[in-house]
Amino acid sequence: VQLQASGGGLVQTGGSLRLSCAASGGTVSSYTMGWFRQAPGKEREFVATIRVSGGYTYYTDSVKGRFTISRDNRRNTVYLQMNSLKPEDTAVYYCAAGRPILSSLRDKNAYNYWGQGTQVTVSS
Repeated sequence: VQLQASGGGLVQTGGSLRLSCAASGGTVSSYTMGWFRQAPGKEREFVATIRVSGGYTYYTDSVKGRFTISRDNRRNTVYLQMNSLKPEDTAVYYCAAGRPILSSLRDKNAYNYWGQGTQVTVSS
């Protein structure tokens, strides 16, 4: 499956962005879909995921209540709605697909397919 992430940009603190991850060669409904981010000089970290079964969602603590992950099966696209953005959210955001077990949902190594990344910059 090929993933194409888009929607990043420059936004002020408190602003919003919606990231999209369009899939081809496979369906988003067949995979657990995740968003990860990587800031300069840091490891790629988990942000959010939506499970293949049941559509359960999980978030890293720092984005709970501000970010929402969703899946549109008709458009074969996964979204990350980001509100109340903070400078510390600045990073390259990547979407990923895989079939991780429950205990590995936050593990980037458990995802097999990755998009190219989209830059999100939040100015203070």
